Amino acid sequence: MTRKEHAMALFKEGYNCSQAVVGAFCDLCGLDIETAMRISASFGGGMGRLREVCGTVSGMFMVAGLLYGYDSPKDSAGKKEHYARIQELAAEFLKSNPSIICRDLLGLQKNGPDDPTPAPRTEGYYKKRPCVELVGCATEIMEQYINEHPFDTKEVQQA
Repeated sequence: MTRKEHAMALFKEGYNCSQAVVGAFCDLCGLDIETAMRISASFGGGMGRLREVCGTVSGMFMVAGLLYGYDSPKDSAGKKEHYARIQELAAEFLKSNPSIICRDLLGLQKNGPDDPTPAPRTEGYYKKRPCVELVGCATEIMEQYINEHPFDTKEVQQA
């Protein structure tokens, strides 16, 4: 199973969009599945159904931080490099999608928080929402980035 397929399967199991992306990379990030799911739990539905930044994008950014992020407050060069990386990943997502904002991607007219109750995952849910495809897209982008930019596995294992 590819990482994309794994992420999409996690989403179809009922994990949120952010959890699905992070879960597909937890082996590389040095996280067990439970920790990965807890770290990313708040970011589904555009951050707790606030419909802000898409959870798939947030998940992709979390993976990037775990694999390539800086950890010193004095590392200005590392911070600049990492923010450039995040902007690159966002730009790549925007090549295939009209926005990185959840409400825009779902075609929601209303600004602000949505009802905190998640919608049941029915066949109709999957037919009208692009979320599973967005999970796949963000996972592919992150995997391609990783393939093109090897990371230091020793640093990740120490984290």
